[in-house]
Amino acid sequence: MRVKICGITNIEDALAAVKAGADALGFVFYKKSPRFIEPQKALEIVSMLPPFIERVGLFVNCDAVHIDTVCRYTKMSLAQIHFDASEDLYRSLETKYIRVIRAKAKEDLLRFSEEYRLVDAYCEQYGGSGKRLNLEWFENLDCSKIILAGGLTPENIEEVKKYGFYGVDVSSGVEMQKGKKDIKKVKEFIEKAKGLYRY
Repeated sequence: MRVKICGITNIEDALAAVKAGADALGFVFYKKSPRFIEPQKALEIVSMLPPFIERVGLFVNCDAVHIDTVCRYTKMSLAQIHFDASEDLYRSLETKYIRVIRAKAKEDLLRFSEEYRLVDAYCEQYGGSGKRLNLEWFENLDCSKIILAGGLTPENIEEVKKYGFYGVDVSSGVEMQKGKKDIKKVKEFIEKAKGLYRY
């Protein structure tokens, strides 16, 4: 199972997450978020990363030109569209993207089922709320193209493994405070998600 550590704001957390086995790092380009990072700072971090690490930029309520401009500048490999964007926006994007489904009901999980998508619990704010989805919604569902987010922690990550998700995305569940990771939690989370944990 692939693991994304989101809400990266500093190089220490980024390198520690990569060393622990993270497949992707998330950078929040949404100014209202406590995990917001300036594009220049994100570029500094990305420039110091080793190869083969996915760099994901999170965007809320932006147009395609802004998303493409920031992603080019910061060398993001993927744009995470964390709002209900129009199909015109997706068609206009030059950057590879992933949709976020902020699920209110089980039926929402079936949206865009032909493509890879990130599924998060619905809340008024965007991301990093720690709110969990009802795992029963995923029973008998093909989860092979779903990246699960929302309320994941080192304590509960093993509960979701049986569903066969493509990946998991964690932010607040491995933090000491908003925007600063707890490296011990990051390491434990990744090891448990990938089945490497030694009890």
